[in-house]
Amino acid sequence: MTADIVVTVLAALAMLVGIVGIVVPVLPGSATIAVAALVWAIVIGTGPGWSAFAAITVLVALGMAAGWVLTGRRLKERGIPNRSLLIGGVLAVVGFFVVPVVGLLLGFVAGLWAAEWKRLGDPRQAWDTSWAALKAAGIGILIEFSCAALALAVFTGTVIHHFVTTVPA
Repeated sequence: MTADIVVTVLAALAMLVGIVGIVVPVLPGSATIAVAALVWAIVIGTGPGWSAFAAITVLVALGMAAGWVLTGRRLKERGIPNRSLLIGGVLAVVGFFVVPVVGLLLGFVAGLWAAEWKRLGDPRQAWDTSWAALKAAGIGILIEFSCAALALAVFTGTVIHHFVTTVPA
């Protein structure tokens, strides 16, 4: 097996971990995809490989930035403080260890809601702001996931091009 094949398979696996990491924030996401593309481009060393790396980097950076900006804007519009999000994040980590994987989401929701209830003094109003925060986070994840999926499509197309046009030595 050549180095091209081994690195391509490893890069593809790392990119799949990155895609999962976007949805399950415990794993590294978009950064993993960009690093895998960089390693792949270095080993492959072709013009199309470097072009794919550039496109992948732009796509994952765009996805991350758009997700952060849109999520942040929606949270700011609703007046949800960072403190509530931090408490939600801490309880998400605790929840992850208490109830693996599912506890991450449950802990975040419970922590966010509890922090908002304490801040607002009304459980119904706390649920409304918590729901707005969850929707904002969901939109951010969806945007980042979509850009990462496009990045993987670029990678797949370039891999096919590379192996179809490269003559084995």
